Amino acid sequence: MVGEPAPGAGPAAGPHPGGQAAAGTTATTGMVPGGVAGAAAPISLSPWAAPTDGPAAPVPGQAATRPGGGYAGPPPTTPPPPGWRPPAHLQATPPRALPPQDMEAIDAAEQRAQRVTYAVGAVAGAVLLILLCLLCSRAIF
Repeated sequence: MVGEPAPGAGPAAGPHPGGQAAAGTTATTGMVPGGVAGAAAPISLSPWAAPTDGPAAPVPGQAATRPGGGYAGPPPTTPPPPGWRPPAHLQATPPRALPPQDMEAIDAAEQRAQRVTYAVGAVAGAVLLILLCLLCSRAIF
């Protein structure tokens, strides 16, 4: 429209997404993040927009793209020479002997633990049965 600034025309090109320009942002100070005041960079309303102030810097370690814009492929690799690993001179120590186990004592301990488990379960079952009988007699009478 006539009389309205074009989007991206100045440092305060548009309102902050909250409705007002936030203090200290690029919309009010005219600074590019990490740059100098007054740098001529178009300001986007979206905080996630890619910078458009110059060509993209090449990423170190990546192969340059072909002029057609396609992927040039990975850089060539050369296999390591045979025998490139150093020889191993260390011998692993043999495993130690385990202490002897008393199998009869282990079986007796397992049987005692099983009897305790059954006793606790029987007591819990009896308590639940008594509570069930009390609740049913209360509901019937």
